[in-house]
Formats: sequence, C-alpha cells, structure tokens
Amino acid sequence: MASRRTLVSSACALVVLLLLVLLGGALAPPGPRKVSPPRRMLSTNVPANSVNVYGTTGAFQQTWSSVHRKLAAASKAPKQPKSAPASAVFDVGSFGAVGDGRSDDTKAFQKAWSKACSSPQPAALLVPAGKKYLVKEIVFAGPCKSHVTFKHDGTIVAPQDKADWSKPHGYPHWIHFSNIDSLTVTGKGTLDGNGKVWWKNSCRINKKLPCTHAPTTLIFSSCKHLKVENIKLINSPQFHFWVESCHDVTLSRLTIASPGNSPGTDGIHVANSEDVRIIKANIKSGDDCISVETGTKNLYATKIECGPGHGLSIGSLGDDNSKAQVSNITIDIAHLTGTMFGARIKSWQGGSGYAKDIKFLNLVMDNVKNPIIIDQNYCTMADPAHRKPCKEQKSAVQFSNILFKNIKGTSATKDAIKLHCSKAFPCRDVVLQDIDLKVKGGGEKNAATSTCENAMLSKSSNVSPSPCTSAVTKGDKDDVTPEDYE
Repeated sequence: MASRRTLVSSACALVVLLLLVLLGGALAPPGPRKVSPPRRMLSTNVPANSVNVYGTTGAFQQTWSSVHRKLAAASKAPKQPKSAPASAVFDVGSFGAVGDGRSDDTKAFQKAWSKACSSPQPAALLVPAGKKYLVKEIVFAGPCKSHVTFKHDGTIVAPQDKADWSKPHGYPHWIHFSNIDSLTVTGKGTLDGNGKVWWKNSCRINKKLPCTHAPTTLIFSSCKHLKVENIKLINSPQFHFWVESCHDVTLSRLTIASPGNSPGTDGIHVANSEDVRIIKANIKSGDDCISVETGTKNLYATKIECGPGHGLSIGSLGDDNSKAQVSNITIDIAHLTGTMFGARIKSWQGGSGYAKDIKFLNLVMDNVKNPIIIDQNYCTMADPAHRKPCKEQKSAVQFSNILFKNIKGTSATKDAIKLHCSKAFPCRDVVLQDIDLKVKGGGEKNAATSTCENAMLSKSSNVSPSPCTSAVTKGDKDDVTPEDYE
C-alpha cells in the first residue's frame, strides 16, 4: 500500500513538473526582438569620401569644414515625386504624325502635347520607336494639370533648310519645355539637330561671315522636379542641352555627340538653376562638355565621360561687366579624353560677384591640353578674323574656396596646371591635393609645369608638378585661341 502511495506521489510530481515546463515558456518574459539591419538604398548624394575634411588646424580648417558641410547638405538629392503610371497615353501618330522624316509633324506633336498637358490624370506623350519625325521649332508649355511623361523612343530630326527656322533673335531654340512641374522625359530615342548646315555658316569656320547664335537642341526653362533620362542628342546646331531657371533637376544616362570641330556645341549648359544632379553622361562636343553659368547653386555631377570637347567648365562668368553668382558646385568622378581643357573656371575682366565652394574630385585626364586651369582674364573675340587682347579692367568675379583633389593622368602640353587670377581680386583659398599629371610621351626635358599668377593657395600636398614653380610668360597671359569660343 505504501509503495502504491509512493508511485502515485511520484507520478503527480512528474505531472506537476511537466506542466511547469510547458507553462514556463509562455509565462517567461519575452526575449530581445531581432531587428533586421536597415536596407541600403541607392543615393545620388555626394559619396562620403568626397567630402572629407583636411587635417589642418586653425581658421583654415574651420572654414573648409563649414564649406564641406554646406556642400554635402546641398548635394543631397531632394525627394522627387514618384512618377505616377500614365493612365492616359497620347501617341503622336494618332494626331497625324507621319514619321517618314520628310513630312512636317510639328502640328501633330503640338496637338498631342495639348491633350497630355490638359489631362486631369497622369498622362504620357508617346513618340514610337522605328520612325523618324521631322519637327520644326516647338514649345511644350505648361503648367499642366497632372504629371506628364514625354516617352521618346523614336528619332526626331530638325529641319535642314535654314529657311524653315524663324529669324535669329537672341538664342533660338528647337525643342523647348517651359513652366512645367514634375515632368519626366525618358526613352531610348534620339534628337538629331542636323547641325552641319549651321556649322559651315559659323563665323568660327568661315571668318568672313558675321557671328550669330544657332539653335539649341533641347532647353528646359522654369521647370520644377524635372527628370530627364536615357535619351540621345546628336549634331546640335549650337548648345545640345540647356537648363535655365529650373529647380530640382535630375539628368541621368544621357548621350551627347557632335564632332570636336563643331563650333559652340556645349553638351550640358546650366544657368540660373538650383539643386541639379547630372548622373552618368557621355559627352562628345566642340565646346564645353558641361558649362555652369551664373545663378547656379547646388550642382552635383558624377560619372562623366568627356571628349572631345573643351572640358568641364564653370563659366564663362562676368561677360559684359555682369554680376555672377555661382556656389556649391561639385564634379566628382570624370574621365576626360583629348579635350582642350580639363577642370576649368573662367571669367571675364570687368565682371563682379562670386564663384565659390567649387570642387573637382577624382578626375582622370587622358591627353588633355590644359588639365587644371583657373582663368580670370578669359577673353574671346566678337570678330575672330581680327583678334586682339582684351583691355585690362579693375574689377573681376571673385573666386574662393576651390578644391582640386585626386586628379591624375596625362597632359598634351607642358601646361598641366595654370592658375591665372586677377590682379585686383586674386583667387583665394585654392587647394591642390593628390595630383599627378605628366606630359604624354614627355621626358625630363619636357616635364609638366605649373604656373600661377595672383593665386593664393591655402594648401597643397602630394602635387606633381609642384604648384607655382614655373614662370608665367606673355603667351600664358594672353591665352587667346581661335578654338576657345562660346
């Protein structure tokens, strides 16, 4: 009997123990929650290694730290509204566009745009692939009622007969988008400006002719939250791509191509605009691959292929005694091949204002004539047949806080570094760091040189050729070439 009670007691104890084990997990306090690491997203911000502060001390370090913080903040891409899927598609063919390259399709494009822009729901204007559309001067004007996508997959060609263009007045334009909010231009299409007829009649080619402005292929003015991607522009009469008075702009994966001897065919020209990002562009032109003009603030360009052309330029600024305002410009990661200039800042004498907080980072030069150049005495001639030096003036656009860092490669001439600044307003706070430039095919007798005039360097380290070690010659001062023309 006693043994039976013992067995019963043991069985009860086991049951109680089992219940405690089973209930313990449910009654125990919860353990730490596993948190997934944050996902890394693609960003167009300036890379962290592009805004490192130098290990300097004193006021100089504080100044540059402040500038770098401003640049990093300014270069962050403002959030653009997501492109809503188009619920209304307007094919230019439905409005009478023929697409044979000979028939005038201008009115059909204008009608399609009018419908897309007035649509109360997100809309797309479609230029189909496989056809060639002849379009004359045209303005796609806003404001629009909703988000519009210009889906360009075909080829649009400009008229070859100059009689089909309006009489020159100021800067003529071929395709003009104006006053539009949240516009997207995308596709695999091509804009062919048929520039040959204009180039041969340029005063730079035929010096007996008067100098006039030829049309810009594609211009955006007074647009906000603009996105342009993937399209190709070729053979522009003059500027290929112009951004004027726009805010929050992203240009990505653009291809621009004209011969190296085509006059005035800047690749991407930006003026009076703010928060502009240029991401992946392959540019071949007869002038500046990228030109940044007055009124531009917070521009970040990266992954640029440039050449032939005149390089990556800030300016020219201060022409006709004008006031310039340019700040927070960063060009980071670029490859320049066979260009006339590399990283360049240029202004006319007699101007005023400023160009400040400018950075050229991580550039590769391949047979570039003047890889690094600051020129506050920029001068071109209205009449190229009778060139003469510009008169010396007492005012100038002030250049300050300029950084050239990690620039390497070869120069086609001995003039690897030229810092030629104004006597009245010297360049200030110029920094050269980690620069290695050699003359292509040159030896010790033909080594690269560095010349300076009225340039105030704040810091230089690991720079070859050594900064400001060569004399400035009269030819360096004049610096007037018939090819360098806008």
